[in-house]
Amino acid sequence: MTGTESAPGAGESAARPDANWAQGSSLLYRDADGALQVVALEALSSLTIGRGSGCDVRLPWDEKVSRLHAQLDRVGQSWTVVDDGLSRNGTFLNGERVTGRRPLRDGDTFVLGETSFSFRDVRGKTSQLTTVQDEFMTVASLSATQRQILTALCRPYKQETPYATPASNLQIAAEVFLSVDAVKTHLRSLFQKFHIEDLPQNQKRTKLVERAFALGIVSRRDL
Repeated sequence: MTGTESAPGAGESAARPDANWAQGSSLLYRDADGALQVVALEALSSLTIGRGSGCDVRLPWDEKVSRLHAQLDRVGQSWTVVDDGLSRNGTFLNGERVTGRRPLRDGDTFVLGETSFSFRDVRGKTSQLTTVQDEFMTVASLSATQRQILTALCRPYKQETPYATPASNLQIAAEVFLSVDAVKTHLRSLFQKFHIEDLPQNQKRTKLVERAFALGIVSRRDL
């Protein structure tokens, strides 16, 4: 699939499964089965996202998404995400709620309901989506135990206090009924999945919490 592919017709989903590469700007997300979907944006001027049948990208499986939830608009050579209050649960860009229009940059992540989207902008280059697929984390990318551990790690952030710190291994172990050694093993795996294993040891846990919230894998409603 390339950026020169014709735009989808009315009622036809803009997403294309099984794409191996894309040129220019593209949008990535995973469907109800966890399969990576890719939307090439180069031939488009706008894109609507929601549960409704008239949306360009439809998310009928996500009950927290409104019928018309958000829209992407091209402004010059750039893209913006727009949520003008039409959605019940809001749109979150890199962990912050979108009010009105916000510009998108390569690598940005925004969340609608329980669905995470990644925006890629590789103008003049070709993006190998096999690599992107490895990097694009969603709830479906984690085992049930990894999700439990990640949620427990984020638990101290429930009240959004400025001095919150990630839960300790002992606290996590007590919550998920595992040994401390087992928790450490799962955390090492999570550090690798989120590509933060090379950070200093005292930064990994905080960064993991930040990325979990930014990608919508854990929300404060889960805590």
